Amino acid sequence: MKIFTDKIGFETKGDCDIVDITPELEKILEKSKIKTGILNVFIAGATGAITTIEYEPGLVSDLQNLLKKIAPEAGEYGHNKTHSDSNAHSHLRASLLGPSLTVPVDSGKMVLGVWQQIIFVDMDNRPRKREVLVKIIGE
Repeated sequence: MKIFTDKIGFETKGDCDIVDITPELEKILEKSKIKTGILNVFIAGATGAITTIEYEPGLVSDLQNLLKKIAPEAGEYGHNKTHSDSNAHSHLRASLLGPSLTVPVDSGKMVLGVWQQIIFVDMDNRPRKREVLVKIIGE
């Protein structure tokens, strides 16, 4: 069994910025030379999330709008009363989607649907430098 670790670094705009990280993950998987196993993507941080979506403008906008309706920025939040960063909505949105995703690997490719891409969603209320950890386990 082989374990391969890498990272993807990028900058985001915040406020539900959505970044398609699928192409970078494909490059890392190819570099790993692992043909069968699992690929895990993880964001260390409480205001970022990883999920899948059909990455097209209409659906990207729909997801952003949904997250803003579920946890509006102007809500009454206990976190904002105890912290000066006023980003409770960011933490709540991120916790709904979660910080990681695991994808099967078969024949050296991620097993994804035709219209399925892996995305990073930055929920924070400001631009950020982000780093996503990628761990591939297999043979």
